[in-house]
Amino acid sequence: MVTGSTAGIGLAITRTLAREGVHTIVNGRTQDRVDEAMRISGAAFGIAADLGTQAGTDAVVERFPEVDILVNNLGIFEPKQFDQITDEDWRRFFEVNVLSGVRLSRHYIGGMKQRNWGRIVFISSESAVQIPVEMIHYGMTKTAQLAVSRGLAETTAGTAVTVNAVLPGPTASEGVSLFVDQLAGEKGIDRAALEQQFFEHARPSSLLRRFATTQEVADVVAFVCSPLASAINGAAVRADGGVVRSVF
Repeated sequence: MVTGSTAGIGLAITRTLAREGVHTIVNGRTQDRVDEAMRISGAAFGIAADLGTQAGTDAVVERFPEVDILVNNLGIFEPKQFDQITDEDWRRFFEVNVLSGVRLSRHYIGGMKQRNWGRIVFISSESAVQIPVEMIHYGMTKTAQLAVSRGLAETTAGTAVTVNAVLPGPTASEGVSLFVDQLAGEKGIDRAALEQQFFEHARPSSLLRRFATTQEVADVVAFVCSPLASAINGAAVRADGGVVRSVF
């Protein structure tokens, strides 16, 4: 199951896992988006449910009581100055970005342990390590995902179940691309010029010096989900294009 998988990184992950022979489950909030994502990705199943709510989670686990691979990809972002981030914003971001993965992981990890095989992956971000000043509430949720994934991994000791986080850097997902195009239009410059400005000023530590593609991120996630990654557990795997200046 890949949550929030009707577009962007989630859709790319679903498509990549399907190509590797995984019977994937697409999730989105509307049936039309789910149906289209199934057609594009080759997913075996799909379900429309808002996993930012308990009711949405209940609907999903009722239909799919067991999964072998869970990719907690669902997430929202929104540039906003700190003094304008309301209590409701903080709650909404935590509910969608963190609790959605917590609820599903809580349900599925028991079965994985019983079967002695499973993969749980949280799609975090380089923003978990380098909190963006323009999205502090978003960065908070990405850091929380690292804590949850590491703590949950501790409970899998001695089993063939792994729990990891993958940290993409700036990625040309659907939401980011729309935001970049809108900002470029407001500034009266083309997308390439705006991308250059972004990496010169907002993410100067990037070694990639461009937005990663969703496929590049999906390839890393597929590896972490595969039997080839059996020795990787409790890790924060970086697919950040070198944005994070740290050897650990």
